[in-house]
Amino acid sequence: MRFLKSHDISISLTSTFMKLVGLWTSKNQSERRVRLITQIYTFAIILFALWLELTDIYYSFGDLSTCLYNVCNILAVLMPLLKMTVLLAHKQELFHLITYTQRKFWHENYDEYEKRIYIDCKRKCTVFVCFVIFTTKATLICYALSPIIENIGRNESAREFLFNMWIDLPLTMSPYYEMTFMLQLLTLYHIGVGYFCFDNLLCVMNLHLATQFQILQYKMSRMTDLTNKEKGETNPQLFSGSSTKKYYTVFKKYVQQHQALISYCGKLESVFNLPVLAQVLTFSLVMCLDGYQILMPGAPARTRFIFSFQLIACLCQLLMFTYSCDCIMQESTSVALAVYKGPWSFLPATESGMMMRKDLILVTIRSGVPCCITGYGFFVVSLETYTRVLSTAVSYFTLLRQTTQETLNS
Repeated sequence: MRFLKSHDISISLTSTFMKLVGLWTSKNQSERRVRLITQIYTFAIILFALWLELTDIYYSFGDLSTCLYNVCNILAVLMPLLKMTVLLAHKQELFHLITYTQRKFWHENYDEYEKRIYIDCKRKCTVFVCFVIFTTKATLICYALSPIIENIGRNESAREFLFNMWIDLPLTMSPYYEMTFMLQLLTLYHIGVGYFCFDNLLCVMNLHLATQFQILQYKMSRMTDLTNKEKGETNPQLFSGSSTKKYYTVFKKYVQQHQALISYCGKLESVFNLPVLAQVLTFSLVMCLDGYQILMPGAPARTRFIFSFQLIACLCQLLMFTYSCDCIMQESTSVALAVYKGPWSFLPATESGMMMRKDLILVTIRSGVPCCITGYGFFVVSLETYTRVLSTAVSYFTLLRQTTQETLNS
């Protein structure tokens, strides 16, 4: 498994960006100090960015296009702030989940078939994580290049920043301009990292959890092979009393694994349900405002580029965590079918055989209730959530465009 982990790009990227915001496990006191400093720095950067946008929207109040532009930026700042605050409140549970995932999911000795399942999961994680990072980074690059291009040929008194700063200081003059620009650039980068790193972590954990359910199905469907391979038996009708006990012992181990996966999903839900709720509710508004900025009459090309990439990043983020949550639901309910495929009908009417049948019924009934991630208990996140959010975003966009047109006409 060390080979699988060391070559897993999604895990490496996710852990790296989570360390940049200060929410990853530490091994010693020195790493814990660095983690605390990083958390303080992240909060300071987020609050500084929020102050920039709130002051800009205050001084530009009345200009609809500028206010909508600032609202887009404020939403992009508030999401990392909310996620950071919630996860810090549940940091012990989060670190326990990360440690458990590293120990149980990424360091198991899989056979060849299970390894293929794991590698397929790794590919999905890599595609989602890399594409979200790419689109978000592209958005940040467009933000950074926009004032640089605009400042070409301008004198010092007319130079632009990434974000407007309403301070009575000669910030456009050197070296204040360079220092302020670099500060805003660092702020922009850290906000971008906080925007996607938590969703990447949730996606990776969800897909690995769904993979563990899939591996459990495979193990349960081949319990006959595990119990009879020592005797060379291939016909389930050859079950004896001793082989039934072995079969039941193996089955109990898989039931315990099933219970552990259900408990893991419950802890994942308790940590991420509030950020998921905020994410789903915010995505509709963000995509609506992004679409308006792209299609707004007279919008400069740089604005269209910025919000085009941001819209693509939002669509990918939403697909990423709704798909991963849907995978958990599908794979957790499929455990019942895997149990049913077992040779339970050939078990003798011994004590172990009867107990085995009763436990099979309990596992089937429990698997009928899918494991899921919810939006703070208000709704279950699945691929259906993706279509609902898109529908709501289109409705918001239509209403906003009609309202602005009526305002302009009047």
